Amino acid sequence: MQGFSYHKPTTLVAALDAIENLEDGLFLAGGQTILPVMKFGLAQPSGVVDLSGIPDLAGIEVSDTTVSIGAMTTHAAVAASADVRRALPGLATLAGMIGDPQVRNRGTIGGSIANNDPSADYPGAVLALNAVVTTNTRQIAADDFFVDMFETILEEGEIITRVDFPIVEHAVYAKFPNPASRYAVAGVFVAKTTSGVRVAVTGAGPVVFRAIEMEAALDKDFSAATLIGISVPADGLNSDIHASAEYRSHLIDVMAKRAVEAALGNGDSK
Repeated sequence: MQGFSYHKPTTLVAALDAIENLEDGLFLAGGQTILPVMKFGLAQPSGVVDLSGIPDLAGIEVSDTTVSIGAMTTHAAVAASADVRRALPGLATLAGMIGDPQVRNRGTIGGSIANNDPSADYPGAVLALNAVVTTNTRQIAADDFFVDMFETILEEGEIITRVDFPIVEHAVYAKFPNPASRYAVAGVFVAKTTSGVRVAVTGAGPVVFRAIEMEAALDKDFSAATLIGISVPADGLNSDIHASAEYRSHLIDVMAKRAVEAALGNGDSK
């Protein structure tokens, strides 16, 4: 790892000033991705701006309609929140399934979705729940946020400040985890809202995506049985040492049915 300058501002304005004054700077959230990347020399920033010293970026607020989570809130905090478990238990369950205790106590929701790892869990929740991502400059709809593998619509120097999740009738996440990393080989988040069902798939493709055919079927009949015969084609899905594209296609089908069954069985549903 090459040398770099380290900055730990205590306000959002100071963080923006710090990154602007760096020729090739990076924001640091939980550090679960960027620090290993720097260690292996895959990124060599001139400076790092640590966002952990900005108290306004962390915290959870729950209203009658929305769960609002600050960008620097850790996965462990979301998983342990009684308010989140009451309002959107499927979201709390998802947070508790991320990595191991060390990762959950360092990793943050903002860092996760900004990095947009194709096997990360939070992008599935953001997309399925039609969340709104707020930054220092704008609000971004979930359908517009995730662009491609490790790529989002965020502009250079833009900071996520919070993510707002609507409280819905049912919200359940089911995933088949890699036994070593706990990343999703395939994960499916099913959300039943007043405006229709949304099904988001993570881990299986190069970027999180919606399973539109499943959504249409579940809109007509919200049951696992209605998904029989509906599958996401293997074409375009990831194929690697962990699972073939065909196996991931099968896993999407299995995880989607499990999520719907859990919703109707009052497991981790709301």
